[in-house]
Amino acid sequence: MIHSLHMIWNPSEGLDLGFIKLRYYSLMFVIAFGLGWFLMKKIYDREVLSVEKLDKLFIYTVLATLIGARLGHVFFYDWDYYKDHLFEIISPVRFTPKFEIVGFSGLASHGAAIAIITVMYFYSKKIIQKPVLWILDRVIIPVAIGGVFVRLGNFFNSEIIGHETTNALGIRFLRDKFSPREAMEITGIPDYNQAYDAIAHNPQFAEALNLVLAKHPTQLYEAFGYILVFIIVYYMYWKTDARKKLGYIFGVFLVLLWMVRFIVEYMKESQGGFEDQLGNILSTGQWLSIPFIIVGIYLWVTAKNRVYES
Repeated sequence: MIHSLHMIWNPSEGLDLGFIKLRYYSLMFVIAFGLGWFLMKKIYDREVLSVEKLDKLFIYTVLATLIGARLGHVFFYDWDYYKDHLFEIISPVRFTPKFEIVGFSGLASHGAAIAIITVMYFYSKKIIQKPVLWILDRVIIPVAIGGVFVRLGNFFNSEIIGHETTNALGIRFLRDKFSPREAMEITGIPDYNQAYDAIAHNPQFAEALNLVLAKHPTQLYEAFGYILVFIIVYYMYWKTDARKKLGYIFGVFLVLLWMVRFIVEYMKESQGGFEDQLGNILSTGQWLSIPFIIVGIYLWVTAKNRVYES
């Protein structure tokens, strides 16, 4: 049954600048890191720390995010494949069963979180000579808003989608239903972008379009939740004395952000991983979120015992 009120989502792959096509997913990462630098600049100005130290923080964070997210996907979600294709962990090309450029598909936020926390330990010791919880209380502010743009990138890519729904919020993800090859085979059009457009708008392919059922836009649910998390931690830092209690803001962040993730996972399609080995009681994303929530609760509750005057 088709629900006419449900939007058909078939975005272009990015902005065509003539000499290059800037993919929306990449653009969202650029915005996330750029906005993150701006927010941390304001914080470092308040804390009277140099731009040189901020630039090093930026480099540390970018590398930790990208490398950690990649390795997180490899080990948490797709190790069964990569254990036999180790080169593809760091290679944007695949040689079997045929040569093709595949890029670096697969990033996991849990891996990025672990990497950022690890790198912040070394940054705090080597660069700013402050407790690691001091920098974590601050760096999670841009991380929270950065998560919003990452999920918007997932939305543009029609990935990390929810279960089918008749809810009015449901969206019909055309590029999730049909692969580029399937779209070209259905329409007979050799360009897959044009093929998708034909399925979406040409009555000749209405039968194919009817197969595209509405699903929960879980990327947008998470993005909205992360906006709320950002507002809370931003307010805590700028408008209260929470920044003086080591681990307080970071603890609140861990609890709220991973609770958002835990709840939204109930509406997501399975992303794979090890959930089937644990009886499919929870998704892989939910299992990985639990340790962060527990640590967050501990830091939140005990923060009053760690007052730090910088």
